[in-house]
Amino acid sequence: MDGILLVNKPKKKTSHDIVNSIRNALNQKKVGHFGTLDPMATGLMIIGVGRATKLFPFYAKMTKVYNGQMELGYSTDTYDAEGNPTSEKSKAFPSEQRVREIIKTFEGDVNQIPPPYSAKKFKGKPLYKHARENNPIQLPPQKVKIFYLKLRNYHPPFIEFVTKCSSGTYIRSLAHEIGKKAGCGGHLSALERTEIASFRIKDSFSLEEISSLAQQNRTQDFLLPLEKLLPQFPKIVLSETGALRARNGASIKPDDIANIFFDTSRSKTDNALKMKPVFRLFDPQGKLIALARRREEQGRLFPFTVIDTRSHHTGRKGDHHAK
Repeated sequence: MDGILLVNKPKKKTSHDIVNSIRNALNQKKVGHFGTLDPMATGLMIIGVGRATKLFPFYAKMTKVYNGQMELGYSTDTYDAEGNPTSEKSKAFPSEQRVREIIKTFEGDVNQIPPPYSAKKFKGKPLYKHARENNPIQLPPQKVKIFYLKLRNYHPPFIEFVTKCSSGTYIRSLAHEIGKKAGCGGHLSALERTEIASFRIKDSFSLEEISSLAQQNRTQDFLLPLEKLLPQFPKIVLSETGALRARNGASIKPDDIANIFFDTSRSKTDNALKMKPVFRLFDPQGKLIALARRREEQGRLFPFTVIDTRSHHTGRKGDHHAK
């Protein structure tokens, strides 16, 4: 079983809990998430199953959209409602106009310090473990991008907002910094992830729905197969010889290519072929084999991620790569 599924994560579950639930529901060992959500947060998660887990680098860097709520009045050590207060409580809340001015300053490229309680690692150990040992680590600021940050509602002490941001952005840190700038402290009190790139929460499934459909052998209802993934990259259908070469990780020559398909919204000229950094390689039967890059000077495609190592002549082989 190979593909990705969209899960609507409930509150209080860790990202690891979600992975375990999917493993059990699908009876699959090789399952992984393509980006964490804090236990307090809810919403969209992308889960890879089987060989789809090899595509993690492409899904981990996608933009995200969140609906959030923060509470003004005091900050916490975790930057969210589950932490301990680190400031005196204040009721000196800013006006709505001031809140709008503050959040506007966080749009664009931002240097953000990760929360002391986070999964980011320092010397091989997550920051939250350092913090629990009373040795909180402050990493240097990291550049992230806030495409927009909009006020949805303000009823002191609560600020409701929606934001689109780059991968790696901590909404908890954003709430903490807004509270600091407001002069009264603040922390994240609720968070829902609604979008990851072109994926929407309306297309996701609850854990209960996934378990029920899996028991009915209806995995096709929620599992997006390998062949439908990464449609932004051109599709190249290989000859049988080319497919065998790709499965072995060998370079692909022009005469190994049977056909090339581009996204219909993009140019089909030779220039488009040169501009695209990544290509999806398929066998004649329509199965995704590998992802490849083009080297102009050699006029060939070179697989850098081999998805399918099966051989039609010898049966399955190479399954130890997908254990």
